[in-house]
Amino acid sequence: MIKNLKTNKTLWLFVAILSLATALIGVFNQGVYSTVLRPDLLPGTISQDLITILAGLALLFLSLKTDDADAKKQIVAISLLAYIFYGYGIYVIERLYNSLYLLYMTIFSLSFWALVYSLLSIDKDALKKIQAPNWVKNVSAGFLIFTALLFYFLWTGQLIPLMRTGEKINFLYSIYILDMALVLPAILVSAFLIIKKKTLGLVFAPILFIKAFTLLFSVGLGSLLKPLFDQTAVPGETGFYLILSALFFCLGALSFWKIRFQD
Repeated sequence: MIKNLKTNKTLWLFVAILSLATALIGVFNQGVYSTVLRPDLLPGTISQDLITILAGLALLFLSLKTDDADAKKQIVAISLLAYIFYGYGIYVIERLYNSLYLLYMTIFSLSFWALVYSLLSIDKDALKKIQAPNWVKNVSAGFLIFTALLFYFLWTGQLIPLMRTGEKINFLYSIYILDMALVLPAILVSAFLIIKKKTLGLVFAPILFIKAFTLLFSVGLGSLLKPLFDQTAVPGETGFYLILSALFFCLGALSFWKIRFQD
C-alpha cells in the first residue's frame, strides 16, 4: 500500500528509538518532571510515557518486520506515528522545559514529517482495491462524526468561560489546540471521505481509531495510577476515557477484520 517503504521504515525506526528512549527516561527518572509539572499532572504524564514505551516498541518492530504486502501493519505504524506526534506535541506546546525538551521537539518534528511522508506515500492504485461492507462504512463514518461533535462540544464548553474572563491556563491548553485545530478536523474529513465513497477514508479511519485508543487509554490509565501518587482517582472520568478507548479499540479491530486492504 505504501510506496518508498524502505525510506518510510527508516523514518519509523528513528521515531521509535527516540520516543522509546525518551519515554524510558521519563518513567525511570520522574524527577525530570518535578520543576515543569504540577503534582496532580504527574500520573497522567507517566501513563503517557508508559503507553509511548509500548508504542515505541511496536513501531520498532514494524520498522524492521513490515513488507510491501503488509498493508495492515503499515496502517498500524502510521497510527503509532500519529499518537507519538500528538503525545510529544503536548510536551512541546505545554513548554515542559526540562533536560529532555530538545528531544521532545525533535520527536515532535520527526514524527510529524514521517506521518506526512507516509500518508503521501499511499499508492493510489492500491486504494482502488480496498473493499468494505456498507454497514462497516456507516458505523465508521457515524462514530467518527459523533466523536468529533462530542469533543467539539466538550472543549468549546471549557473554552467559553476562559474566553469570557480572559484567563490564561498554565496547563492542558495544548489539548484544545491539537484537537480542535488538527485531530477533530481530520476525523470529520475521514467521515466525509467515507460518506462520499472515497476509499482513502477507509484507510484514515483505522489510523484515527488506533491513535484515539492509545491516547484515551493513556488518559484513563493515568487516572487509575493516581492512588500510587497519593492522589484520588475520579471514577467517572476514569470510566469515561476507558470506555471510550475500548470503543475505539473495537472499531479499529472491526476495520482490520472487515475491510479488505489488498487482494
